[in-house]
Amino acid sequence: MTTQREEFGSRIGFILAAAGSAVGIGNLVGFPVKAAQNGGGAFLLIYALFVFFICMPVMYAEMALGRHTRKDPLGAYNKISGRDGKWRIAGILSIITPFMIAVFYTVITVWIFGYLVQALMGNLDKLAEPETFGSFLTDNSLFGYMVGVALIVMAILAGGVKGGIERAAKVMMPALLVMLIGMVIYVLTLDNAMAGVRYYLIPDFSKISVKVISDALSQAFFSLSLGMGILITYGSYLSKKDNIPSSAKFVAITDTFVAFSAGLMILPAIFSIYPDTVGAELSGSSITMIFSFLPKIFLAMQVSIGYFGASIVAVIFFLLVFFAAITSLVSIIEVPVASVMDEKGYSRKKSLQVMVIALGVFSVLATMSFGMVDWLTNFVEYSGKDQSFFQVIYDVFYDTILPLNGLLVCLFVMFRWKKANLNKALAEGNEGYEGSWLEKYVDVALSTFVPVILVVIFSLTVMRIFFDYNPF
Repeated sequence: MTTQREEFGSRIGFILAAAGSAVGIGNLVGFPVKAAQNGGGAFLLIYALFVFFICMPVMYAEMALGRHTRKDPLGAYNKISGRDGKWRIAGILSIITPFMIAVFYTVITVWIFGYLVQALMGNLDKLAEPETFGSFLTDNSLFGYMVGVALIVMAILAGGVKGGIERAAKVMMPALLVMLIGMVIYVLTLDNAMAGVRYYLIPDFSKISVKVISDALSQAFFSLSLGMGILITYGSYLSKKDNIPSSAKFVAITDTFVAFSAGLMILPAIFSIYPDTVGAELSGSSITMIFSFLPKIFLAMQVSIGYFGASIVAVIFFLLVFFAAITSLVSIIEVPVASVMDEKGYSRKKSLQVMVIALGVFSVLATMSFGMVDWLTNFVEYSGKDQSFFQVIYDVFYDTILPLNGLLVCLFVMFRWKKANLNKALAEGNEGYEGSWLEKYVDVALSTFVPVILVVIFSLTVMRIFFDYNPF
C-alpha cells in the first residue's frame, strides 16, 4: 500500500516555494557584485537572456520529471530507467549533492543568524570592527546559533509540503520582497546614490569577454537552483492541473527581480558611504561583503539617522538575508528528506530526524574548519594550497557538480525518457503546449546546445578550481 503523494495547496504556494529555493545569498549580494565587476547593464542583459533561453528548458525538464514520476530525484531516475546502473549513479549524485550543499549553506546561515541576533542586541558598532568576523568564525557561540537555525528548519519541514514549506514561503517570500523594496527606496534617497545606480546599470561592453559570459551563465544556472534536485522534488508535489512552463516563468521572473533589486540596494549604498573604495570592495567575495564591509556602511549611516536608525537598517538587512537563506536551506534539505521517505519508506518525522542528525555532524565539522581544528582547516591540497573542509565542500558540490547534474538531467530526459514523453508531461495543465514554438524550442535546446554549454561550464570550472588554470 502506497501513501498519497503530498501536494502544494495552490499554484502561488508552489511559485513562492520554488522562488524561495532560488532566491538566496547569491542573489542578494553575489549577483550585484558580479554585475558591477563585469560590465553592469551588459552583464544584466546577458544574464537575463541566459535565464530565459538556456536555463528555462532545464527548469521545465526537472519539474516535468518530478511531476511525472511523483518521486524524489533518485526515485525519478530509478522509475524511468528501471534501476539501470548508469542512471542510478546519476540519481545518487542528485541526492548527495543537495545534502552536501546544505552543509555549507547551513554554516553560512548560522553566521547570518548570529549577525542578526547581534544587530538586534544593538551591537552594530562591534559588528563593524574589522577583526569581528575573523574572531566570530572561531567563537563557540556559533554552535548555539546552529541549534537555533536547526530548530527553525525542522519546524518548517515537519509541517510537510502544504503546512510547512508552502506556509512558510507564503509568509517569508512576501516579507522578503517588501523588505527588499523598502531598503531599495531608502538607499536611493542617500546622497550620491545615483552614482551607484549608473555604475550598476550603464552597460560597459568593453568588459564583456568569454569569461564574463561564462560567469553570467553560471550565475543564472546556480541562481535558479538547477542541478540540486530541488525542482524535481518540488515538481513531484505539483498537481497534474498545474501549468509547468507558466509556473517556471514566474519563478524565474521573481528570482531575477530579486537579484536585480539587490543591486539597486547594495551598489548605491556603497557609493553613498564609501565612493572612493567601491572598486576595492567589489573585488571581494559575497561573504566579505556581508560580514565585513556592509556593517561598516550601516554604522556610517548613523551620521544622518543616528545609531538607533542605523541599527534598524542593519537588522532589516540581516533579516532579509536570513529569510533568503532559510527559504533556500529548507528547499535544499527537503531533497534528501524526500529521498529517505521514498526510498526507505520512513515517515516525514523520522526522515527529518535522520537528515538533521547527519547534517548536524557535517555542519559542525565544516564550522570547525575555520581554525578551530587544524586537520579540518588544512583538509586537502589542490591548486597549490591547503583547502579547508568547508572550502572542499563548496568547490566540489556547489561550483563543480551542479552543472554536471544539470547535464545529466538533459541527457536523461532527452535520450532515456525521450522528448515525446517530456512533451506529453509538459502539456498536462497546458493545452496549448503541444505543437507550439515553445515545445520545438525546448526540444532543440535540451538535445543540442544546452548540454554543450553545460559541458563547457563543467570543464572550465574543473580547470579553474582544481588546476588553477583559466584559459580566458
